[in-house]
Amino acid sequence: MPTSTLGTADGQHPERPLSAISRVIGTRLIRFLAWLGMIASLTGRCVSSARHKFELGLSLTQVYYIGIQSLSITFLTAAFVGMIMTLQFQWGLERFGAALYAGKLVSLSFVMELGPTLTAVLVGGRVGAGMTAELGSMSVTEQIDAIRALGADPVGKLVVPRVLASVISLPVLVMIANVVGIFGSMVINTTSVGITPRFFWDQVVTTVDVSELMHGIIKSVFFGYFIGIIGCAGGLGIRGGTVGVGLGTTRTVVVTSVTILVGDFFLTKLLLPLT
Repeated sequence: MPTSTLGTADGQHPERPLSAISRVIGTRLIRFLAWLGMIASLTGRCVSSARHKFELGLSLTQVYYIGIQSLSITFLTAAFVGMIMTLQFQWGLERFGAALYAGKLVSLSFVMELGPTLTAVLVGGRVGAGMTAELGSMSVTEQIDAIRALGADPVGKLVVPRVLASVISLPVLVMIANVVGIFGSMVINTTSVGITPRFFWDQVVTTVDVSELMHGIIKSVFFGYFIGIIGCAGGLGIRGGTVGVGLGTTRTVVVTSVTILVGDFFLTKLLLPLT
């Protein structure tokens, strides 16, 4: 039998590929479970800290940074996505002679899926990276330790305002995105098909009801929580100086986007029967 199947020259058996893969999977699984535990622990600390002392001023400041400063990207994304989706639906419905009803499909898909998901991914990338970079810089320069030394709670001062502002700001941004996206759809639909704005808005009103609108709003509340808690957890866990800040910021953007998309699937499965 060849030597390669028995072992190496010094009598030690080489590592089997299957065992190496199992070790990697096990390590990744342990890290993932540890990360979930950290998120759950940080969430519990946020709830406990907010019940004892609520920092209204800091929360309003974060609403400005997270919500108001994200209006431009929300406007642009919603407007162009609404117009692009209208062109796509018109092209698909034209063969059936129903291009003038594209507004029904665009409005329904926007309030239930496109508005909350696209807004959360884009705003989450911008806001989550900012949170991680800011808190990570404070962590590596020992400013968070200084806050503890002064007798203050870093979670109450730094994490709670950001998470709360994310939960408040994202539903508002989603509602704005819905209006802007549907308006962009109306512009394309009225100019290319020749329908009147009144006819278009009649389609929207008769297609979208309150339960479908709330479907997207409820999603956005969870997405806001994901953005805030993942961004803050990523920043507080950074070690290794400026290099760690860069790596942590990139990791936060990826994890936030993936969490939003995975969470969107499970929230859709949960909310669709109630719509």
